[in-house]
Amino acid sequence: MRDLVNCLALRYFVLVLSNRVTLILTTAIAPALWGSTYLVTTELLPPGRPLLAGVIRALPAGLLLVALTRQLPRGIWWLRAFLLGALNIGAFFALLFVAAYRLPGGVAATVGALQPLLVAVLSAALLSERLTLRTTLAAIAGVAGVSLLVLRAGARLDGWGVLAALGGAVVMATGVVLSKRWKSPAPLLATTGWQLVAGGLLLLPVALIVEGALPASLTTANLAGYAYLTIIGSAVAYALWFRGLRALSPTDVTFLGLLSPVVATLLGWLALDQRLTGAQLAGALIVLVALVTAQLKRPTPHAAATEPLAPGESSDGQVAVAHVPAGRN
Repeated sequence: MRDLVNCLALRYFVLVLSNRVTLILTTAIAPALWGSTYLVTTELLPPGRPLLAGVIRALPAGLLLVALTRQLPRGIWWLRAFLLGALNIGAFFALLFVAAYRLPGGVAATVGALQPLLVAVLSAALLSERLTLRTTLAAIAGVAGVSLLVLRAGARLDGWGVLAALGGAVVMATGVVLSKRWKSPAPLLATTGWQLVAGGLLLLPVALIVEGALPASLTTANLAGYAYLTIIGSAVAYALWFRGLRALSPTDVTFLGLLSPVVATLLGWLALDQRLTGAQLAGALIVLVALVTAQLKRPTPHAAATEPLAPGESSDGQVAVAHVPAGRN
């Protein structure tokens, strides 16, 4: 009898572990897709319109998801959806824009790589998660790896640019942790849509004031680039990202964000014929080791079995889109 119980416990542990690995891999698709943003922006979009690109990434994608789910926030979730959309998308994109204009890309990316450490600290404070030495060392290693990957010698520092990059990391980290703390009663796609709409609406007036209206004539390449960012870079990527946040620790998820500069560098080498140095390869290796180290945690079968599912989400993590009149939920 004991052997049977041990055998069943082992099989259950393997099942939980395989589910966790699958969740991590599917969530990792999101930052990998975001890593392609630089290539798409530089090769397909009109120059000098990063804020407008942010609006087009967020607002149409959010409206599409809201139209598909036909669900609007209820009660306190009007405020929460707006706040999460501001933190995860609107304010983050705006601060990223300021950092990109005032800092070399490598400096901005290195400061942004502090996000896993910030999420780990905020998770300890707001979610009562234990801040371990391994997580802290992995986060520091991630920053070091990203700096080797993207930082260039003689990069200039601008005080306001550094503050903007740090502010972007802080608001995104706060949004990630609050997304875990506030469990939405709605299906995943609806909640994702609310945040994208809120972030897009917040960015829209800023983009119009700073950059002006969309160019009157757009090329086929421009339209293809905007379509990619809207559908793939936002609707698909953010749905996978928030799905991961529902099932995994915010610290585990945010470490996956370190994949973005790795993918961006790899695409630059493949598509733009950019040269890879030994330091960059070492940096990429350090990032991957830090990422894997942060994920090496023994899953807790009891927690996995008792984690409450949001309405519309099945036990295997798949989301069912509920078709109800707008405003009902």
